[in-house]
Amino acid sequence: MTIFRLPATKVRHYLLATLTGILTGVIPLAQAELSEESRRILANMAPGAPAPVEGDFVHIPPTLDELQASALHPELKKVILRGHDIFTNTQQYRGQYVYNELNCDSCHLGAGRLPFSGPVWPAAVTLPDYRPKNDHVNNLEERIAGCFSYSMNGQPPAYGSDEMLALSSYIQWLAKGVPMYQPGASMYGRGYPRLADAAEQPDYHRGENIYQDRCSVCHGDDGAGLNTRGKVVFPALWGDESYNWGAGISRVFTLASFIRHNMPLGQPNTLSEQEAWDVAYYVNAQERPQDPRYTGDVKETRERYGETFHKHSLYGLEVGGRLLGDHDNVGNKDFLKPEALRSRSFD
Repeated sequence: MTIFRLPATKVRHYLLATLTGILTGVIPLAQAELSEESRRILANMAPGAPAPVEGDFVHIPPTLDELQASALHPELKKVILRGHDIFTNTQQYRGQYVYNELNCDSCHLGAGRLPFSGPVWPAAVTLPDYRPKNDHVNNLEERIAGCFSYSMNGQPPAYGSDEMLALSSYIQWLAKGVPMYQPGASMYGRGYPRLADAAEQPDYHRGENIYQDRCSVCHGDDGAGLNTRGKVVFPALWGDESYNWGAGISRVFTLASFIRHNMPLGQPNTLSEQEAWDVAYYVNAQERPQDPRYTGDVKETRERYGETFHKHSLYGLEVGGRLLGDHDNVGNKDFLKPEALRSRSFD
């Protein structure tokens, strides 16, 4: 074989890299089958989820125990741990960066590590990249700023700030061992993989019945979530304390995938795909704070961002006699659009 004609040092390097990939689960399945241990870990992380297929890039992010045991500089460990703290308790910045009841891991479960729950490590190796939502190339910090602006209906930390450094460091550390810069790569469990189109048109009333039966025990009959002693236990799904009309999860197909693969909590993949579509339609047919890109006219805003975003949401459509998004309500904040949401062009 050609490999044995290489210098011994290169052969050792190749074999070591391959072995490391197999042991850490960071390797395309076309190169090597996942170990039984890796399959067990994945099954525990995403019960009932589809198994990896040939060609998927599989990565099992490191744990905090692995961080503490690593040889990284103590100061770097502190920054990464601070990022984890911000990610899992973003509510500590309520009224400063966050204006609803969500944390980062409200949408990215398991501290951003879980497949099929918007794991955040792919952002570290696929950005910078073009994003249709804002029609320009985004880097990692800008992607984080979008989450604060839309999902948390807030004001993102300044670019280059301590908070941005901590969050980006944490996300990059979760990608430890993944080859850099792979835009377009097929990554197992990335994002909220789109479900097949619903067999039946998603239905408000079916979704309402499923919600009351399977979801309201945590999120409340009125979607307001659950707070205990001032601490958010389960986030609000609509209203002023929830994500705004510009959040990615306001798109019905995105929420349907999140529900199917992650909800009810502790019982992922127990709802059928049709049930997930119906619940997502019902939840996203409720009012929420205004899209920060609002022009002053909901139909005009929907048309302007329809092709790149709102064609998948119910914003600007009439549901049950209500024109959704036809208001000036910005929730708990006193501004519409954060300054961080600016356009960029290299023309």
